[in-house]
Amino acid sequence: MKRFLLLMAVSVVCLSATAQEQTSRPKITGIAYVRVYAADLNRSREFYGKILGLTSGSGGCLGITRPCYTVNSHQQVELAQIAGGAPDNLLATVAFATSNVEQMRSYLVGHGVSAKPIMKDGNGLEYFDLLDPEGHPISFVQQSDHFFSPSADQIATRLFHAGFIVKDNAVEDRFYRGLLGFRMYWHGGFKDTDMDWEELQVPDGSDWIEYMLNIPARTDQKERGIHNHFSLGVANIKTTFERLRVHGLKVAPDDKPEIGRDGKWSWDIYDPDATRVEFMEYKPAQAPCCHPYEAQHPSP
Repeated sequence: MKRFLLLMAVSVVCLSATAQEQTSRPKITGIAYVRVYAADLNRSREFYGKILGLTSGSGGCLGITRPCYTVNSHQQVELAQIAGGAPDNLLATVAFATSNVEQMRSYLVGHGVSAKPIMKDGNGLEYFDLLDPEGHPISFVQQSDHFFSPSADQIATRLFHAGFIVKDNAVEDRFYRGLLGFRMYWHGGFKDTDMDWEELQVPDGSDWIEYMLNIPARTDQKERGIHNHFSLGVANIKTTFERLRVHGLKVAPDDKPEIGRDGKWSWDIYDPDATRVEFMEYKPAQAPCCHPYEAQHPSP
């Protein structure tokens, strides 16, 4: 009888460990890709291919049928054709790389999150789509590493953050920080006492998302394009500025790189649909306003 009870106890422990393993959150290692809407794909191809110097049909873009531009061996920028009227948010999807896509979906569903079924992309990688609490489309993709060698024309080889308008940061924090384990990187505002931006790093990497806060509900398409954006990391913003001009980017005389409230050199340009593409140095050149950084900076 004692032996039977001991075996039953061991079985219960093993089952509990298995259940815990199945429902625990797997790693989230970074941003796999951003997908942006485009009204005129030819104009967008000119921008992403010629101005940014990104190549298509290689690396993680191999096998992807929609226009896709490779940033590095595990990151891409994809384009989606606008059908009908333009949506409020032209940042169509932010996709995060995870170490186990099946476990990630089980974890989210187990916590009451509605997630679409797991699918496979043109490369055979598994992914699934969902909406965050405020309705922003996001995806989780099985992490991968494809062979890729950037061309000499490529302006940047790292995509390290994506930002979007957030109405209630407490609601979003319960999802991104509480459930997914994102951690504070930096937060600040136009004034030292305000919080207009909240930057959260993925739990197992240095890429981050940025809440764009305090945006009026009736803001126009141009303003939404400023806030719903993505950022490419560069080693030297002034060199990047000159290279983009050589690639044919038209620049106003007073439009030059500057140090932002976060203490980093950065510069903004806009794609043909007025979605902001930000170039930013990896580390700050001076102390940021408002609050110090709370996590390690990304590296090239």
